[in-house]
Amino acid sequence: MLCARNICLRQMAKGQWAAQMAFWRFVKNSRVTVDRLIEGWSDQTRVAAAGRHVLAIQDTSEIKFSTSEDDRRGLGKIKKGNAYGVLLHAMLAVDGDTGNCLGLVGGQVWTRGEKNETPHAQRRLADKESLRWVTTAEQAVEVLAQARTITVINDREGDFYAHWAHTPADNVELLSRVMHDHRLMEGGTLRKAAAGLPFCAKAVIELPKRIDRHARKAHLSLRFGAVVLKRPEHTPDKDLPESVPLNFVEVVELHPPRGAEPVRWLLLTTHKVASAADAWQIVAWYKLRWTIEQLFRSMKSQGLQIEDSQLRSADRLKKLVAIAAKAAAIVIQLVQARNGPETLPACFAFSAEEIEVIEALNKSLQGKTLLQKNPHSPNTLAWAAWVIAKLGGWSGYASHRPPGPITFHNGLAQFHTLVGAWAIAHV
Repeated sequence: MLCARNICLRQMAKGQWAAQMAFWRFVKNSRVTVDRLIEGWSDQTRVAAAGRHVLAIQDTSEIKFSTSEDDRRGLGKIKKGNAYGVLLHAMLAVDGDTGNCLGLVGGQVWTRGEKNETPHAQRRLADKESLRWVTTAEQAVEVLAQARTITVINDREGDFYAHWAHTPADNVELLSRVMHDHRLMEGGTLRKAAAGLPFCAKAVIELPKRIDRHARKAHLSLRFGAVVLKRPEHTPDKDLPESVPLNFVEVVELHPPRGAEPVRWLLLTTHKVASAADAWQIVAWYKLRWTIEQLFRSMKSQGLQIEDSQLRSADRLKKLVAIAAKAAAIVIQLVQARNGPETLPACFAFSAEEIEVIEALNKSLQGKTLLQKNPHSPNTLAWAAWVIAKLGGWSGYASHRPPGPITFHNGLAQFHTLVGAWAIAHV
């Protein structure tokens, strides 16, 4: 997938019938399960997390596949209207100090069955899809056991009382953008409490480009405080504590550019927030949530084109999504590694044989001047990324435009061919 920048089994096989059948047998094999594929996501992440403050960022993406009224391919409904597909809930580990992607942690891939007729508010957490936010956080505790601190980060959908009650632990913090106007023990609601405080600081932050907006600078005003959430009055989960103490941070773009949607983030967290500096740190960590959006983009139209798959079985499509998530995470790591100085080992993305090929290529791709040489330490991911980017057409000069995902996909395609030739030569 990485080399072909495609999830089509036939195209990945490059016309080789035996390879195509091997891919087909793999996704068809009943012993290859989605759970085992997801378990394999975190093999390198466990090692990379040791001693770090890890932001465990989770979110859900809906992956639509084309169907007809007569053939739904075993898929359930997603989104609104007549859309069918697979849901991917993934958690990505990001270094809280450097912002670098450490790899996937865990998650879930599923397709919906029959609609649950019991109203959402009357169902226990165990009977809701939202349970995934809690169970994936539990996976993080096990996978990231060697981390110094774990901060689980959610978007608005992960803001619900049971999550705040169940997830935080000794070295596990929780940070989420607010969806619900939670009731407070002292009376009133969260939004009213925040609105009653004056802004106490200002700053300018860089907003990354998204599908619905241009990259730009945002002039933000900040306020923060402490609250105690009150257990929802009619929750069917009667084992939840009566209250949960939390801190909030709100940033507001009071004067956005004409035509731009203003930034307004109300964030809740278990982290201590005793000063404006603490509050800005919370904002900075939440900004890194965008990394998981890059993962989903790399899987879809701007990367692997996962939604174009023609596999006919929902079971096989779910496996393909699980594999594509791992491939997309490696692309993100390579793109980030281009800048250094992160020292993740090259073995996080490449086999021992492939690293031998990279070593040989590194010698041939370097020029005579210092500016034309690979500046990174041997056997690091940054060192390997420099070689792959050069194969993909990048000039190698730091002053030139840095290589992006497409350059890395092109480089990996060239690299795949060279690894095959290397294997033949060393039989």
